[in-house]
Amino acid sequence: MTSILTYLVAFLLYILIGWYFWRNMWHSLPSKIGEREFVTVNWMHYAMLAPLALHAVTLYQSMFIGAGLSFGLGNAISSIVWLTAFIYWFSGFFSRLQGLQTLVAPIAAAAAIAILLPLVFPSVKPLENTELPAFKAHLLVAMMAYSLLAIAALHALLMTAVERHLHHPAAHSLLTNLPPLLVMEKLLFRIIWAGFVLLTLTLLSGVIFSKEVFGQSLTFSHKTLFGFISWGVFAALLTGRQLYGWRGRIAIRWTLAGFVTLLLAYIGSKFVLEIILNR
Repeated sequence: MTSILTYLVAFLLYILIGWYFWRNMWHSLPSKIGEREFVTVNWMHYAMLAPLALHAVTLYQSMFIGAGLSFGLGNAISSIVWLTAFIYWFSGFFSRLQGLQTLVAPIAAAAAIAILLPLVFPSVKPLENTELPAFKAHLLVAMMAYSLLAIAALHALLMTAVERHLHHPAAHSLLTNLPPLLVMEKLLFRIIWAGFVLLTLTLLSGVIFSKEVFGQSLTFSHKTLFGFISWGVFAALLTGRQLYGWRGRIAIRWTLAGFVTLLLAYIGSKFVLEIILNR
């Protein structure tokens, strides 16, 4: 069993990094933003590895208990947030994406909360059939799809802030260090394309897993319904982009709608089953 101290140390490190970024970046005056800002981002980028590593340790030891896989609501949310934070952190090594590290503070805050969720919502019983290759592939691809589309949703919110900044130049100066809005939009659709491909593979692998275990290709459930609705939303967005040149606020709204639907598909169903119905 993971020591409570490991959870607390990782939690405090997340909070410290988020607070440090918030204090030194968001509250810096325009005249003071320069080389010190670069040093701050660079320092935080490497420091973020410590809580991420501790977070991974807590996840591994809380999920792999005995022969089965404990993947209740707390572990599910914590895993998705960890993978989202890790992908976002790793993207900072690429020079073209370094300007997007504005979201370090909110991501660190989200990870700090998420790491404690397995303690608040412990797994009641391990999942069945976790030894099957189809299930392992399905879970891995699903986690990556969730994480990439979560980053897409955060990126869409950041684009909203940048767009408002264009109309109100007196807004916070940190937004002036971000890439141009058109560049951010192209990056948004690249992330969505990658997430959409993984979401498609998630649904297909889910069908294969269902056939392998239950003998039928598809079982109708809340998770299945909202999963396919989310897939349809992102498919419509990408089609609209290709055929009609959808962009700006339309793209942002469809991105957020697709991600919210995806949250309802898995996290929503787990919350209802484990917390409300206690199953």
